[in-house]
Amino acid sequence: MDERIRKLKPAAFLFDLDGTLIDSEMLWARAIVGWLADYGETASLDNIATLVFGHSWLDIHAALLERFPSLPQRSPARNALELRAHYDRISTAPSSLIIRSAVAFYKEAAKYAPCAIVSGSPHDDVADAARLCGIADVTAFVLGAEDYACGKPAPDGYRMAAQLLDVAPANCLVLEDSTAGVQSGLAAGMKVIGINRNLAIPQDFTGCFLTVSDLSELRP
Repeated sequence: MDERIRKLKPAAFLFDLDGTLIDSEMLWARAIVGWLADYGETASLDNIATLVFGHSWLDIHAALLERFPSLPQRSPARNALELRAHYDRISTAPSSLIIRSAVAFYKEAAKYAPCAIVSGSPHDDVADAARLCGIADVTAFVLGAEDYACGKPAPDGYRMAAQLLDVAPANCLVLEDSTAGVQSGLAAGMKVIGINRNLAIPQDFTGCFLTVSDLSELRP
């Protein structure tokens, strides 16, 4: 483990998913643009990407219904199924979305302390992604959007993860790629490593213990 991290003596590693372990956020943004088009709504990819990056599907869904009144006023779960059809059409090679350096770091971290995934995506999608990345067997649990009250930047997900692991928040190390995720980890009283790999939609890493462009920078 990288000496800068070892000195922190983390008792748990808490990972974001989209943008941290898999490079899927722009694909979801593209899928939403296509879904909106089905209902006669037009939106720029950049505007939708800004809405998507770092946020819970529940919050994204609420914002979409407010901005685009022609969308069907259905549950987040029901609309997620329809949106997924768009995502699956453009995500033709799911394994190509894996951020290999992040997965390698995850496996290394799991040898040192428990690892969990705290995401704003639906729980089943997070579990599927853990299997896709080959880390399900070294993951203590995953938390998805429906598992905690308020999405990032609220601290709820990370606080719940600390409680489930019976670890003090101050002893948890969060790995995040978005402004909302960084703020969530900090609000939970945790140390955060920011991963500044998104050049299209710049993020704010103020308050991070450390910022890197890729987790391979933290490997021995």
